[in-house]
Amino acid sequence: MATGAGKTYTVVSESYRLLKHAGAKRVLFLVDRNNLGSQAATEFENFDTPDDGRKFTELYVVQRMAGDTVLGSAHVVVSTVQRLWMALTGQAVPSADDNNEALDRYDLVDEPVEVGYNPALPPESFDLIVVDECHRSIYGKWRAVLEYFDAHMVGLTATPVAQTFGFFFQNLVSEYPYEQAVADGVNVDFDVFRIRTELGENGGTIPAETVVPMRERKTRRERYQELEEDLEWKASQLGRQVISKGQLKLVVETFRQHLFTDIFPPVGEGEVQRSRTHVPKTLIFAVDDNHADEIVQMVRQVFGESDDFCMKITHAAKRPAELIKAFRNSPELRVAVTVDMIATGTDIPPLECVFFLRDVKSWAYFEQMKGRGSRTIDAAEFQAVTPDAEVKERFVIVDAVGVTDSPRVDARPLNRVSERKIPLERLMAKTAGLAMTEDEVATLAGRLARLNRQLTPEEREEVEELAGQPLQEIVGGLVRSVDPDQQERARRIGGQEQVRQDMLEVLKPIASNRELRDRLMSMRRAHDIVIDEVSVDEVKEARGITADELAIRRVSSWQQYLKDHRDEIAAFNIAFSERRDPKEVYRRLRDLARKIERPPFQWTPARLYDAYVQLGKAARYPRGAAGVVDLIGLLRFELGLDQEVRPYRALVEERYAAWQVRQEQAGAVFTADQVWWLDRMVDVIATDAAIEPEHLKDVPFIERGGVDGFLREFGADRGAEILGELGRELGA
Repeated sequence: MATGAGKTYTVVSESYRLLKHAGAKRVLFLVDRNNLGSQAATEFENFDTPDDGRKFTELYVVQRMAGDTVLGSAHVVVSTVQRLWMALTGQAVPSADDNNEALDRYDLVDEPVEVGYNPALPPESFDLIVVDECHRSIYGKWRAVLEYFDAHMVGLTATPVAQTFGFFFQNLVSEYPYEQAVADGVNVDFDVFRIRTELGENGGTIPAETVVPMRERKTRRERYQELEEDLEWKASQLGRQVISKGQLKLVVETFRQHLFTDIFPPVGEGEVQRSRTHVPKTLIFAVDDNHADEIVQMVRQVFGESDDFCMKITHAAKRPAELIKAFRNSPELRVAVTVDMIATGTDIPPLECVFFLRDVKSWAYFEQMKGRGSRTIDAAEFQAVTPDAEVKERFVIVDAVGVTDSPRVDARPLNRVSERKIPLERLMAKTAGLAMTEDEVATLAGRLARLNRQLTPEEREEVEELAGQPLQEIVGGLVRSVDPDQQERARRIGGQEQVRQDMLEVLKPIASNRELRDRLMSMRRAHDIVIDEVSVDEVKEARGITADELAIRRVSSWQQYLKDHRDEIAAFNIAFSERRDPKEVYRRLRDLARKIERPPFQWTPARLYDAYVQLGKAARYPRGAAGVVDLIGLLRFELGLDQEVRPYRALVEERYAAWQVRQEQAGAVFTADQVWWLDRMVDVIATDAAIEPEHLKDVPFIERGGVDGFLREFGADRGAEILGELGRELGA
């Protein structure tokens, strides 16, 4: 179901029916983040039962799992998968009210978990397990927890990926897409506002000998360092290895400048236009915690607001659950900056702006992040936190990254002045050739000594395993080889050649190990964040993405799909030209629809049809939304069989009218009751591309006797003839 369309509410309703009518004893609602468990428990508490209006919790016991025991009286148990795993491995389980954010992280474990038998939680403890946000790694690290229990399992997600379908044996039992949710008023639609800047698109360069702040990622400690060479950074490094103050300031300033003119323009007409003044609730996605801190400070500075205006909500923040609640309910907290913590699942209904300052490669993750803004909210509740708004009718994606287009050492410096401009990567390359001067060896020792201080214990162990000795010992050997006293002793033994030989000997652990060199380079890049305070940025573009542009992207992608699958599409060309079996055509259409509705396409016939409408290549769909059979019109157009995209119903009705004319010319006359049957059969063909005797056993035909009623009306011979003729003449 679409993000924000009510997955949890649906499960609460289902749980009520199973407990009341189907003999279920206990339901497990499984989440992977504590705040999602709290949110789910609240949904159960607030549910009004349909029979007498009492609350769910007045009739059934809902337990937030505490310790390793499920209450005998519990009808619904809400737990994180991490807590359940601890209970099944004999570990002490924190209470449900203990907001231990460490339990919310996937990196709580590194490998797929194993579980053991717990007599307090036997496999038959639950009749139904509901897995929330099942697109995540439930089928990876935590699979053993789920498979321990002997229970039916239902997964909830807005973004199923391939592994999700595999885990659930391709058993998609219910689907409610975003477009349908918007059409039903369950979700709100969105617009896109794109901000492009020179540095954000092409990166920048910091000249050599510039003194720049360098921040250690782990400790957050900053030092100043003079660059040894020009530092060219790419746009993809923004927020990761480089934080450009100028670029970040320009993006936030551009957002503020366009906020009440283009992003949320005045409402009304003429003199009665009314502009908003309260910054809409805005969620900004940062690359990591360091980046989030910079964004928070910049937002406060650009908007000239206090700390209460903008806050960071990440796992590293203090009392994140309280901050989430404040962001949802407080009129003061207008902007929240997060990384992953509230990227999925968390409901913030008043949210109107989703701001991307990080790129996202996973389509599923992007859809989840985007979905934070799709929630609807009661007008009174909305106005309570955003007083100058009337109703939430849409949200806006602000895209500043293209996510929508798809050291010195102490004492005598080892970084010798004459060689300080040589980058570490070049030093490593020279090491491989054993072609280094004394000053280059000294500089390499200094760079590696600095890196060694930044490494985590785990990284030091990895280096030691690759090198066969600790990095500190390698650095020590390099230092000794350029020490004047050590060199003098070497000269007394074997002259200058001995000095050279000693130097080459200590270089060999690095020179002979390319994997070690590459890993040291990647570790060095991971630990330092360069603060660019000198590059000047400029806006290249700041505007909304038009509906035409979005439609062009979708149609172009669809056309490319048809080219990439030309053999499959050729079968449709033959079927349409030769009027093959409508049942077989429909089966192929259904298979095609299933393929394209899944990642990475996420197309439905309605989405594709609407894109053609937007581009003026199709008339607006006459009723409801396009269905599977309307792929026929799209395919016929792209195959060159039709000059425009036509709804399949229009094609069927046109054929029906021609068939009626031929019947009239042949002298056939139909009664009003017979016309009723014919019209309803046309309706079936317009949705299923075929008409079979089985259709006559369903509504609306069953109201008039089904198959028997049809045969009474037309007679056995004439009825069979008409049924076959309509299928051939009107179908696919």
